[in-house]
Amino acid sequence: MKNDRLYSVLLAPIVSEKSTMLAEKHNQVAFRVLPSATKQEVKAAVEALFKVQVESVSILNRKGKTKRFGRFTGSRGSVRKAYVSLKPGQEINFLQEAS
Repeated sequence: MKNDRLYSVLLAPIVSEKSTMLAEKHNQVAFRVLPSATKQEVKAAVEALFKVQVESVSILNRKGKTKRFGRFTGSRGSVRKAYVSLKPGQEINFLQEAS
């Protein structure tokens, strides 16, 4: 896989209560990814960017909600998420990676 494609696959980490709980209990990290990203691309991108070993990748698609604003209707964007399970002893610390 090309390096420029790998660097663009991961859009952002998901930092929420649920993702923090997953990181502590199951050694998983959540990312927003491109709509066209595959499990193999996500695995390669995480291993290349964060220098960790990935055990498995689960991907889900969340459809955007339809919302009303008065008489106008619109919709939120659809999101593709990847839950990455790291091998035992591996971890990603986003605070440390940013500095």
